[in-house]
Amino acid sequence: MRNLLETQIWFYAGAALVVIGSIATVAGPGVRDPIVRILNTEIPAVGVSLIFLTYNHTLALLTFIAATTIMTLVLLRAVIRLEEMGVEL
Repeated sequence: MRNLLETQIWFYAGAALVVIGSIATVAGPGVRDPIVRILNTEIPAVGVSLIFLTYNHTLALLTFIAATTIMTLVLLRAVIRLEEMGVEL
């Protein structure tokens, strides 16, 4: 019973981090700095890894590393593209 309760706590904490972190990243306090936005995307990534942590530790670690790497590459490419176009961030 105790192990099931611990599993549910990690799962629901991860789900809450995903939802709250995604909403905060999209409709946050109007952060203009793209690097801060990249750091804000780490909150949902931690939530996803907590959800996968309830199933398998290796899967959680690989998912966190992959999601963080892909998000960082995509967002940095978008920032570079905007700077090339001359858009003021």
